[in-house]
Amino acid sequence: MEIYRGRRLWVEKRGFHLPDGREKEAIVVHPGDAVVILPHEGDDILLIRQWRSPIGTYIFEAPAGTMEEGEDPMETAKRELIEETGMAAGSMHALGYIYTTPGFTDERLWLFEATDLVPSREHSPDDDEVIEPVRVTVPQIREMIRTGEIVDAKTICIFYRWICERSDE
Repeated sequence: MEIYRGRRLWVEKRGFHLPDGREKEAIVVHPGDAVVILPHEGDDILLIRQWRSPIGTYIFEAPAGTMEEGEDPMETAKRELIEETGMAAGSMHALGYIYTTPGFTDERLWLFEATDLVPSREHSPDDDEVIEPVRVTVPQIREMIRTGEIVDAKTICIFYRWICERSDE
């Protein structure tokens, strides 16, 4: 049963079966899938400092955004990177996906590494976003995560996934 439908998400109450056969009900939030991008040139990483109204402060995070209807994750990543940083990627590499909070939502975040960055004005920033691109180094981002200066989960996840992939090379 649909409880709420808005511009960005919808909420439903639905029944489901546990693996042992018991029936339960749950509230499930459906925000739609999104992307997260880690743009970098070598050990220089391009983050954003963004105002987040729900928490009433600026936070450091990787560029990210919601997929539009019919858009595939790679298209979204290319568009969002330009909208949020003013940079386009000559190369994008998929790093898989994560579930944000599977206890109450089915949202997936598709992760991308972006390299060969060049300035672009192909897409305009969203008018409800207050964003400032910020360049940091790998040692700086490690320290920012360690000290709690970066508290955004998706940013910590993509950085860790990227570091793990680099260590396999």
